[in-house]
Amino acid sequence: MGGMVQPLPSTAGGAANLKSAIRGRARELGFDTVGFAPAALDGRAGRGLDAFLAAGHHGDMGWMAAKAARRRDPKALWAEARSVIVLGMNYGPDGDPLAVLGQADRGAISVYARGRDYHDLIKGRLKQLAGWLQSRHGGDLKVFDDTAPVMEKPLAAAAGIGWLGKHTNLVSREFGSWLFLGEIFTTIEIPPDEPLEDACGGCRRCLDICPTNAFPAPYRLDARRCISYLTIEHKGHIAPEFRGAMGNRIYGCDDCLAVCPWNKFAKNTAQTAFEPRAGLTAPRLGELAGLDDTAFRKLFAGSPIKRLGRERFIRNVLIALGNSGDKKAGAAAEALLADASPLVRAMAVWALARLLDAAAFAGLRARHLQGENDPAVRGEWTCA
Repeated sequence: MGGMVQPLPSTAGGAANLKSAIRGRARELGFDTVGFAPAALDGRAGRGLDAFLAAGHHGDMGWMAAKAARRRDPKALWAEARSVIVLGMNYGPDGDPLAVLGQADRGAISVYARGRDYHDLIKGRLKQLAGWLQSRHGGDLKVFDDTAPVMEKPLAAAAGIGWLGKHTNLVSREFGSWLFLGEIFTTIEIPPDEPLEDACGGCRRCLDICPTNAFPAPYRLDARRCISYLTIEHKGHIAPEFRGAMGNRIYGCDDCLAVCPWNKFAKNTAQTAFEPRAGLTAPRLGELAGLDDTAFRKLFAGSPIKRLGRERFIRNVLIALGNSGDKKAGAAAEALLADASPLVRAMAVWALARLLDAAAFAGLRARHLQGENDPAVRGEWTCA
């Protein structure tokens, strides 16, 4: 987004007026919080990223390692950038997002994915704000959301929107752990806001609640153990050691976010697009297991879940079915033993091993194992 570079008003009052005007327009567009940071990060963020990658904690998210240099330094993304406008949009839920964990026959979907895909909404609003800013103050601008290699959370902390909590997510005094982030990089030099002090104190609720012990230490995450990573980013079979701990979580995990004490100051989202769509707050696992590719795409049209694809989603649903203890759910899992996807067949076997008695499971194994060619599926039959 190009344009004539206009100098920032030289007086402190001029700079304050510009920041106030940006904040006002951003709020008109639905953003709940705005901060300003230099187009640079201190060395801590880069060292933290290097340690994360060196330990292999990124799992099979190879793009993180491939784009590490661009993530580490905003100027590697755009050398001409001088300032970053960081914007947050509240997606705070109405009610307890963990309540569904007590309903074993229902699937738990992360709060952020229960409504419309936030990328679509936020990127459009960012472009509107950038266009407005450029038309009045010139400069060159680039818009980013979390689809680009930007270290959003450190930039948001540098802009005073919140601080990085022990769960490695941003925490806000006003919105708790429920903020979507987006950025506008600009050639205009805007005085930065003051960062906030870390206010987590001695609290470790987010660390202690993690079902899979994904935090080797405060402020450190091993994504390979994180249910959000396992159910969304991980493309292959989920290791047996994590399946039971997943419970009925079929897309993401809100546990560490939901228990943050700062959520007591959070408000419900004002964006109707982020409100749960019908059937996505606590969908029935048995019904989800029956989705073919066409039905999957139709149900999750406009949702971030659609990007996951049917195979991985049904993989997650079958693990939840296996954890449900509902013997009647065996029929839904048995119907998937002949699915075209080995990823699905393998988890159907695992679910049935937990739901059926030994004799019934042995009968299914006798009928299916001999004709199974995939080694991972065969391994599930033999290990069970």
